[in-house]
Amino acid sequence: MWSDTWSWLRLRYRAVITSIAFFPMLIMLAFMAGGFALLLLDRSGWGMDLKRAHTWLSLKDAEAARTIVATVAAGVLSLAVFSFSMVMVVLNQAAAQLSNRTLDELIGDRFQQTVLGLYIGTIVHALTLLTIIRQGEVDAALPSLSIYGLIIATVLDIFLFIYFLHFITRAVKYEVIIERIRARTEKAMNGTLPRTEPVVLEARAPLPFVVRATSSGVFEGFSASAMMRFCRSHAIRVEFDELPGSYVLRGAPLLRTDRPVTGQELEGLLHLVPLSHSASIDGHYSFGFRELTEVAMKALSPGLNDPGTALLSLHSLFRLFLVRLERHPELQLKDDNGELRVLRREWPFELLFASTIRSIWDYGKGDRSIRHELRQLLLQLPAHPPAVSALLEEVETVIAADRDRPLAPTP
Repeated sequence: MWSDTWSWLRLRYRAVITSIAFFPMLIMLAFMAGGFALLLLDRSGWGMDLKRAHTWLSLKDAEAARTIVATVAAGVLSLAVFSFSMVMVVLNQAAAQLSNRTLDELIGDRFQQTVLGLYIGTIVHALTLLTIIRQGEVDAALPSLSIYGLIIATVLDIFLFIYFLHFITRAVKYEVIIERIRARTEKAMNGTLPRTEPVVLEARAPLPFVVRATSSGVFEGFSASAMMRFCRSHAIRVEFDELPGSYVLRGAPLLRTDRPVTGQELEGLLHLVPLSHSASIDGHYSFGFRELTEVAMKALSPGLNDPGTALLSLHSLFRLFLVRLERHPELQLKDDNGELRVLRREWPFELLFASTIRSIWDYGKGDRSIRHELRQLLLQLPAHPPAVSALLEEVETVIAADRDRPLAPTP
């Protein structure tokens, strides 16, 4: 029961915090709380006395107050519409020039969500004041402190709009988007690859009992602590068949156990291994490698023919390869008694390298700048696993053949 609840909460938590509406909703609620606090201050005896003692803090009539509030609401609404029309233009350009998968890097940007939340909060506060200001109220009876607070928020919105123009023109740059993908991927790698030395696994036969997926989806991993609690409490050992980031079809083998698992025990185990409808970098770092590879391949397509963007992706990929060579996963999870409970799989460097750089090389080997840059990057890697050495030899062969090719005669 606890594992079911934990798994449900984990999925819902991730869906909520990654939503574009989450941060704006928090800011809007904060604005509403602050607005109601100002209204209470306006109606309190201390607030009334303050406005009588300082006449510049009070407004003369309700009509002037309503005009100010209505003007602010209309103006901030126009700012919001214009700002996020620009965001949609940027999203369309990124999807067309880079990849649809890069949209998450723009939609999920906290600054954009903060600006949206401040706009919405200001508008909601203004509309609330419009419903509270009554005809005939004068001087201290008017919520002038709340109106001045609204004016301050509006000035802040205007300055944010000016900075937003600078931000959105910078965010559309390809190097910025690629760097965000690389940074998120490296962060995910640091969480998944805690070791500085590789683990040497003992040769052992696969566990005999297969557990199959009950639905189709992307296997992104599992919570190690929750899985260990489950294995200890049920005295079971688990071994995973699939690599994180793999798409698993319903009925395909997902994991293996050392004894048969049925009924509620099987249901609890499967709840600890949720399959997502779509992959994300936060789910597993391999998706970040995939995004950068797609960006490079699309940039090299005849429709775009942008080798500069492909080179930026190559640079980011090799920075991540360097991290992968230096850090290694914890493949064996043992309990407090030193007994092996969970055996997981992780992307080996060879497979990660072959599934990314090989694809870019096959697509862009005809571009001379790609050939020479790839050769330089391969030579700079501190270790040369077989996959790297094989590709380096192939790149050297293509470059040598290109160098020895006779020039076409001048007509």
